[in-house]
Amino acid sequence: MEKTGGYYEKRYRGIVKALFFFGTRPEAIKLAPLVRELEKYPRSFDVKVCVSAQHREMLDQVLDFFGISPDFDLDIMRKNQDLFDVTTDALAGIKKVLAAWRPDWLIVQGDTTTTFVGALAAFYGGVKTVHIEAGLRSFNRLSPFPEEVNRVLTTHLSTLHFAPTQTAKKNLLKEGVPERNIHVVGNTSIDALHLCLKKVQAGTRYSPAALATVNPMRRIVLVTGHRRESFGGPFEQICRALKILAMDGEAEIVYPVHLNPNVRKPVFSILRGLPNIHLIDPLAYPSFVWLMNRSSVVLTDSGGVQEEAPSLGKPVLVMRDVTERTEGITAGTAKLVGTDADTIVKETRRLLRDSRAYEKMARAVNPYGDGTSCRKVRQALLKYHPAARERS
Repeated sequence: MEKTGGYYEKRYRGIVKALFFFGTRPEAIKLAPLVRELEKYPRSFDVKVCVSAQHREMLDQVLDFFGISPDFDLDIMRKNQDLFDVTTDALAGIKKVLAAWRPDWLIVQGDTTTTFVGALAAFYGGVKTVHIEAGLRSFNRLSPFPEEVNRVLTTHLSTLHFAPTQTAKKNLLKEGVPERNIHVVGNTSIDALHLCLKKVQAGTRYSPAALATVNPMRRIVLVTGHRRESFGGPFEQICRALKILAMDGEAEIVYPVHLNPNVRKPVFSILRGLPNIHLIDPLAYPSFVWLMNRSSVVLTDSGGVQEEAPSLGKPVLVMRDVTERTEGITAGTAKLVGTDADTIVKETRRLLRDSRAYEKMARAVNPYGDGTSCRKVRQALLKYHPAARERS
């Protein structure tokens, strides 16, 4: 338990105690630049990081790249874990951390089970929650699953809401969130992307070794896919589309295959050994950014990639029926194609063969921010702590 009085009372007077809680690679990518931003101001913020390690290996890669060493590691990942396991293990673990350190703010991001659990634990423990990337909605409880329900519940457990766009803010207002508690700051994923690009563009050491067999004279179609709602038939449709596109011979298809067996089984059974298809293991974040920057077209069901790829001028085809990132669809940086094989093939061919259609998407303005989101979050947090603001 935290000591009181004497040194500790003086130590924390006027200093904001901020505890970051996350467990997956996407959360780590989007919160790492904010951790670094607050750490620049030690007279205003005392920063600690707690990880659930919901996804162990992929999380550790990001932490290593950004030089972040967690203060608390719940290490909950288990073989064949399900949502019940993640929820109960993370809740029990974060309860102990909150009791021991008592932060002013618990900071969570996005829509994972770790995010929801953190907000719930903070509510139970009387700690205020900051929700980064608040207000995204697909308005379909089962797509994405369980993320849509996670983010809705997190909203109603949080005190401060940092929305990436005006659309996200409107969603929050409709759900009764007070406007004074909402700040539109863009998405911290763009901050992370800018930090990463500085390193990636400085040399070639982040070029994935697994791409040595890719024809450098051909365009690359980058594929990512991992959504639970696509397990089974939809993933088979996606693989069928990729097989047809590979047979066209117009591009090299590179697919870093998610570690989940429900993804790997159909992907490798249908696509292994086909010409022009490169099935590789998941990449470390900087290598993935290098590959995304090298690609021509991106096929994905990832939320983060929908935000990042447009910053690099890459058209995005979203292999989902609905998306909570509607701003990209409206802006023209992304297009919904679902998981129907014929539609995926048609829209990918259009971008590879029609230069006018390609340029229209590639040159559309990214609606998700300019890389200054973390600074805006820091400035907003200080408004709630005048004493800390005087120290910054």
